[in-house]
Amino acid sequence: MPKTEIYILAGFLGTGKTTLLKELLTTEHEEGRKVAVLMNELGEISIDSDEIDDTVPLKELLGGCICCTLQDKLESQLQEILKLYQPDAIYIETTGAAHPVEVLDAVLSPLFADLIEMKGIVTTVDGTLWKERAAMPPQIQQLLLEQVRFADLIVVNKTDMLSDFEQGKLCMEIQSLNAAAPCILTSFSRIPAKKIRNLSVSAKEGAEAAHVHAGLGLSTFVYRFSARVSQSGFEDFLRGLPDGMFRIKGYIHFSHADYPDLFQYSYGTTLYMRECMNLPLNLVFIGHEIDWKEILQKLEQLEGRLPEQD
Repeated sequence: MPKTEIYILAGFLGTGKTTLLKELLTTEHEEGRKVAVLMNELGEISIDSDEIDDTVPLKELLGGCICCTLQDKLESQLQEILKLYQPDAIYIETTGAAHPVEVLDAVLSPLFADLIEMKGIVTTVDGTLWKERAAMPPQIQQLLLEQVRFADLIVVNKTDMLSDFEQGKLCMEIQSLNAAAPCILTSFSRIPAKKIRNLSVSAKEGAEAAHVHAGLGLSTFVYRFSARVSQSGFEDFLRGLPDGMFRIKGYIHFSHADYPDLFQYSYGTTLYMRECMNLPLNLVFIGHEIDWKEILQKLEQLEGRLPEQD
């Protein structure tokens, strides 16, 4: 069964995310693909949702950010979209205050991780705003840098308002932050749809993991356990994680337990919560410059061990 593609549209306020979304939806309609949109707004009223055609399934998350206060609601909305519409693709437009890593973490639920393919993070940048970013508060400056650093594709708008020298300087600055992501200079978010379709932030299963994102920065991996494992062995695995591993979350069934544990790992901190029902044993990983083949081999080795008494 084909997986639903997930595209995250990130970028600061007013940088052209909704304009880009409209362009992409037009192309999807012309090609006859089924798509859905999930739109997040910090305010209680959505302004940009009026720009979306009534024929496109649309879910709105208002009054907060999906990377912090609305994570649970995001999960339920995505589940509903997947169940009701079975779309070819879902476009998620984030708030201007959203951090790409946290959004990716919010989207990747272990409950439906095997139904989706994370295609990538597209960050829009206002070229005129970027030029003047030094005048902004330090927190905003840092957010702009992070949105560029963890993008898979960078769309720089309003370049018609910049000189050739300013365009060249902007490109150099962005490439110094993220040399792996293509940087497209444009106006009104006009870019070829194939540039976005060709993205892939999800590591493939099995041996193919070795060939995905070699040095391409932020990426994800989903491992599906087929059996119970030793908790001590799993904790040995955790102690050997590379520094670039940001988040792990999902369900794991230990050899001594009747039901799985919900496991969470965030920047070195771990949390186990015992569940009272059987759940899909998916473990979702998010990391930066990770050798997923090595992670896969260690997990397969862990599953191949005889059960141990913990």
